[in-house]
Amino acid sequence: QVQLVESGGGLVQAGGSLRLSCAASGRPFSRSAMAWFRQAPGEEREFVGGISWKSTTHYADSVKGRFTISRDNAKNSVYLQMNSLKPEDTAIYYCAGSAYDTAGVTTSDYHYWGQGTQVTVSS
Repeated sequence: QVQLVESGGGLVQAGGSLRLSCAASGRPFSRSAMAWFRQAPGEEREFVGGISWKSTTHYADSVKGRFTISRDNAKNSVYLQMNSLKPEDTAIYYCAGSAYDTAGVTTSDYHYWGQGTQVTVSS
């Protein structure tokens, strides 16, 4: 059974930082694209950043320059370093894994999902 488990969310003041982690089990993801999405109340789930199996990264414009996605294939894990956080970054953050080595920016590009971790940024 494939599981993605996120951790590292919490409450932080605007301008602060958080590091999210996603630990995968049940299947190796070293050759798979991974991504982070987020969903604010009443909003659609949106792409935040993605990383290919070769560690090529791409980001949503709203987080570019502030967030960094990385992976550790030996630990079957992916991370999201979030700096200069803003109140509009408040959302549930989800880790996603693809069955393929590259993937796009829509939820349908990903086949495995975590349960999410709450990030709240206060002003």
